[in-house]
Order: sequence, then structure tokens, then C-alpha cells
Amino acid sequence: MSNFNKSDNGLIILFNGLGVAVAYGMLALSLYLSPDVPLATKGYWGIGILLLTLSLVNFVKLRFDERLSEDRITRVEEARNERLLAEYVGGDDT
Repeated sequence: MSNFNKSDNGLIILFNGLGVAVAYGMLALSLYLSPDVPLATKGYWGIGILLLTLSLVNFVKLRFDERLSEDRITRVEEARNERLLAEYVGGDDT
């Protein structure tokens, strides 16, 4: 079942990546073909889009790292609880 989730996540990531690439391509094409917008304004919009993309990537990475940290803490707590239960159960036998 874990293998199914990995392939499903890969497909979703691929689909989202293609969507982002198409959106950036269409945005770049619209900026390139707009005759009324000066080149300086096009560059300013391009820099804004680049910085927005960088901040979104950093935000997603921060959330991902936070979730990994929470999962790691949960696993450590579960292992500690299992060890305590094993010692408690094992203590009754001796």
C-alpha cells in the first residue's frame, strides 16, 4: 500500500509541476506580447513573480520540515512509551 501512495504522490507532483510550468510559460508569453507595457515594467513584474515563487518554495519547505520534526518527535515518544510498557510488563514476570 505504501508503494501505491508513492506512485500516486509522484503523479500528483508531476501534474502540479506541469501546471506551474504552463502557468509560467503563459505568463511570460503574455508579458512578452503585451505592447502597451514598457520593458522596465515587464522586468519589475518578472522580478516580483520570481520573488513570490522563492517565498512560496521556502514556505512549503518550512511546513515540510515542521511536519517531519513533529513526526520524528511522535516516533520518539511512541518508542519511549513502548519501552516503558515493555519494562513494566517484563517487571511483573521477575
